[in-house]
Amino acid sequence: MTQELEKLQKQIDALNAKISVLENARKDQLSIAIVSGDMDKVLAAMIISLAAAASDTQVKLFFSFWALAALRDPNKNPKGKDFISKMFGMMLPKSKNHLNLSKMNMLGMGPMMIKHLMKKKNVMSLDKMFQEAGELGIEITICEMSMDLMGFKKEEMIDYPNLRYAGAGTFVNEAGESSMQLFI
Repeated sequence: MTQELEKLQKQIDALNAKISVLENARKDQLSIAIVSGDMDKVLAAMIISLAAAASDTQVKLFFSFWALAALRDPNKNPKGKDFISKMFGMMLPKSKNHLNLSKMNMLGMGPMMIKHLMKKKNVMSLDKMFQEAGELGIEITICEMSMDLMGFKKEEMIDYPNLRYAGAGTFVNEAGESSMQLFI
């Protein structure tokens, strides 16, 4: 009987070890890859991020490709860009306040209408959302490869307290640890 109890105890210990690994495999963390430079999609990412952070969930945002336009500071003009980099800089919006809508942009009237409605309905502006995100400790990672491809420089990005530069591998690792992952 003791041999059977010992065998059973070993099985219980092995199961407990597996349960412990599973319980600790994912953090209360939200990782969002933001690749769209559309105003409504950046808004959605920020609203979800703020809601999660307000619920004490750690939030990590990974901005890549077209979404990088939202992180450009309109008051910064870095020097030393090549021709293609300058062209990207001219063709893409130069800040979160100049993004187009994904639908019903209406030659620029759509974003103005959304901003007007947001103000009327007491919804935070994108500027205020980014400020709030910084205060809540939301991390923003800028994709170095996308930044390099588009010819953006660190000197032209927004000032943000939790900003860093890294590659897609960093996002993949952090998303793997997160209990929630989104791609916008």
